Amino acid sequence: MSKKIVVIGAFDTKAIEYKFVIDLFIKRGFQVITINTGVMGATDLFQIDIDAQEVARAAGTDLSTLREANDRGKAIAVMSNGASEITKGLHTKEQFDGIIGMGGTAGTNMVTAAMRSLPFGMPKICISTVASGDVGPYLGTSDIILVPSLTDIAGINTISKIFLTNAAAALAGMLDVKLEIEKGKPIVAASMFGNTTPCIDRCRDMLSSKGFEVLIFHATGAGGKTMEKLVNDGVIEGVLDLTTTEWADTLCGGVFDAGNERLEAPGKMGIPHLIAPGCIDMCNFGSPETINSKYNNRLFYQWNPNVTLMRTTVDENRELGKIFAQKANAAKGKIAFVIPTKGYSMLDSINEKDEPQLFWDPQADQAFLDALKSNLSPEIDIEEIDANINDPIFAEKAVEKFLEMIYTKRTNEK
Repeated sequence: MSKKIVVIGAFDTKAIEYKFVIDLFIKRGFQVITINTGVMGATDLFQIDIDAQEVARAAGTDLSTLREANDRGKAIAVMSNGASEITKGLHTKEQFDGIIGMGGTAGTNMVTAAMRSLPFGMPKICISTVASGDVGPYLGTSDIILVPSLTDIAGINTISKIFLTNAAAALAGMLDVKLEIEKGKPIVAASMFGNTTPCIDRCRDMLSSKGFEVLIFHATGAGGKTMEKLVNDGVIEGVLDLTTTEWADTLCGGVFDAGNERLEAPGKMGIPHLIAPGCIDMCNFGSPETINSKYNNRLFYQWNPNVTLMRTTVDENRELGKIFAQKANAAKGKIAFVIPTKGYSMLDSINEKDEPQLFWDPQADQAFLDALKSNLSPEIDIEEIDANINDPIFAEKAVEKFLEMIYTKRTNEK
């Protein structure tokens, strides 16, 4: 049986472009299911399987109401919600294999809203005029592939033929590949940053040798959000959360903010959660000229041309200690802390020559630990390890404690 592809978008304004893509799929032998999100009309260029009225009703309204309101922003929001509901239900019913759509800012919003409702691993492609901008709101924690349109999506021309054909071919190629996934290994998650890479690499090797599959998430805001989403989805057995730098960005307004919910999902799901203050000694900004002037007198390190690190202060670390304690106190499952007393990152360390690195600040680190201890429930363990976070002994002690938490939970569930 041929595979099914959902083609979704505003067929009232982009019908010609969608017909071009649909014809490419039909020539390849795919079944096509079309969903119209266009509020102002439809098209007779191809068959529409789910019309815009059905999408609007899925969001609790109808097209006539949206048209009478004449509020474009509201219409986009409503149709985005409806598209999400329709697509989620259609996947349950039809078990389609991939999805594609296109648009400008409005079209991208509606198409990606639908795609975000679909499971990880399903091929999802959105051809977009905003693919080179800030795409975080469109992608969320989904694995959507954005294809830049280069020109506006307005008709079939020399350029649009290229990017439309390439996008369709990419989706077809993904559907042609048979993906073999090894199943059976218990999955754990770990958070990592460039400044904690040696630590997490050692932890991964040790956990892999014990039969675990280790998913590592780069603590860049999106990484932390994605990790917490997978925890909430129930696919993670435990979280080795040794790189919690995203909270420094949340507190200080950095670019790697993972939101106020960071550190909550493992506790809500009741799974083992081992936490360290990895890289909370730094907040992340873009290039130097993008940094708020209120931080002019702070200590900075330019990690690369697009990432500038700012050392957190005693007061900021104290506040982080309180926040971490609050999150841990609310956990339903086993939670514990491991604290590297000789620094939280590569930059917060003493090197082999006994030279302090740029972010070495024992007073600021101690402020975090003191606040954590003062606010943490007494039944939650804190183990202080006389090492930098990247020293081998720290990784060994962290994995030992993490495995103890995992095995204890398994024993209690028998």
